[in-house]
Amino acid sequence: MKRPKPIQSFRRLIRRPAINEVVREPTAGGIIFRHAPKQPKDIEILLIQDSKNRWTIPKGHIEEGETAAQAAEREIREETGLTRMQVLDWLGKINFRYRRGSSLVLMTTEIYLVRANGRTGEVKPEKWMTSLAWLPAKDALDKIEYEDIGKLILLGLKKIRKQQL
Repeated sequence: MKRPKPIQSFRRLIRRPAINEVVREPTAGGIIFRHAPKQPKDIEILLIQDSKNRWTIPKGHIEEGETAAQAAEREIREETGLTRMQVLDWLGKINFRYRRGSSLVLMTTEIYLVRANGRTGEVKPEKWMTSLAWLPAKDALDKIEYEDIGKLILLGLKKIRKQQL
């Protein structure tokens, strides 16, 4: 009788804990634009670069008693330092999910088109950000990390040009 071959290596199977709860997190943010200071016909988009070097838009959780539009404006103010802006139009929402320990988090982000007013060059990132920049629309589309947000930027640009905003 043949003896079985010894196991050469043993891989330990690591299992995630079971999902015990589903958490819904409503968030809001904005695609912020301005007309380029030196070329007013050109549109620039304000993007943030997070601590993991991903380019995205300012966004965050909707607090109790806030509308999504109010939350978007507050988050923009907190994350960019912009104080004067106009929330123009709702562009859509993005849904995604991720796991946090034993919870499944379902996140919905309401996205608004927002015109920056006043001293738009005086922006300052929060401490957790890597960077904050006004980018020509084409460059913003190239840098944006999330495809769904890129599609909403295109929709926003279409509205800006169509309505001469």
